[in-house]
Amino acid sequence: MLNITPDFILIQFFNGLAYSLLLFLLAAGLSIIFGMMDVMNLAHGSFYMLGAYTGYSILRTTQNFWLALFIAPVVVGLVGLSIERVLLRPLKGRGHLDQVLLTFGLALVAADFVRAVPGWGGEVHAFPPPAELAGSIPFGNGQYPIYRLFAIGVGLVLAAILGLIISRTQIGAIVRAGVADAEMVGGLGINISLVFSVVFAVGAGLAAFGGVMTAPIVSLVPGMDATTLIAALIVVVVGGLGTLRGAFWGSLLIGEVDTFGRALLPDFALFFTYVIMVGVLLLRPTGLFGRKT
Repeated sequence: MLNITPDFILIQFFNGLAYSLLLFLLAAGLSIIFGMMDVMNLAHGSFYMLGAYTGYSILRTTQNFWLALFIAPVVVGLVGLSIERVLLRPLKGRGHLDQVLLTFGLALVAADFVRAVPGWGGEVHAFPPPAELAGSIPFGNGQYPIYRLFAIGVGLVLAAILGLIISRTQIGAIVRAGVADAEMVGGLGINISLVFSVVFAVGAGLAAFGGVMTAPIVSLVPGMDATTLIAALIVVVVGGLGTLRGAFWGSLLIGEVDTFGRALLPDFALFFTYVIMVGVLLLRPTGLFGRKT
C-alpha cells in the first residue's frame, strides 16, 4: 500500500516541476517553429538527444559540466541551422507530408548516428552533475537532490527570459508577427528567411540545452529522443501552437500529471496524459492558449 504523506506529495510536485521545465525547453522551440514556420519537425527530439550526447563527449574530454552545458547547445544549434537552410527550406510550400517524411528520416539517421559514434553506442551512459550540485539537502523527513532544484531554477529563469524576449523586444515582436502572418512581415521589408533560420537554430539549441540538463537525471539511454518528442508534441497540442505561454503551462500540466501518475498509478500514467490531451482537444481544439484561425 502506497503511503501518501505530505512529504511524498511535495517531493513529487518538485519532481514534476523539474520535469515540466525541462520539457518546456523542448516544447517551446517546437511550438514556435511550427506556429511561425509551419514546419512539422519530427527530428526535434533528435536535437535533444544530440545535445545530451554531445555534452557527454565534452564532459568526458574536459571533465567540466559547465562547458558541456554551454557548448553543446551551440553545436546542435548550428546543426539545426544547416538542416533548415539545406533541407527544409527547399520544401517550403510543399505541404506537411514532405516535412514529416524528411524529418522522420532525419530522426532515424540521428538515432543510427548516435549508435555508430565510438563512445556513444547503444549502451546507457551516466552523466554526473557537477560536484557542487551532486549532494542532497534535508527535505521533510528525507533528502532531495540539489541538482533537481538547480534544474527547476534554471528552467524558471529561462522561461522568464524567453517570455521577456518574446513580449518586450523588437525581435520578439517580429517573431510574434511572423507566427500571425509571415507573408505580411516579409512585405514590411524584414528578412523573414533569416528570422526563420534564427528561430529554428534557437529552437534546436534550446532542445539541446534541455538534453544536457536532463542527462544527469535520466542518464543517456537509447530512444530518449522518441519518448521526449512524444511528450513535447502532447504539450504543444495541449498548450496551443505558436505560443510560448501555451508551451509553458502545457508543460507544467503534462509534467505534473505524468510525474504523479508514475508515482501513484504507473500502469496508467500515459492514460492520464492522453485523457488530458483528448479533453483539451474536445473543449478547445486550438489548445489552451492557441489562437483561432
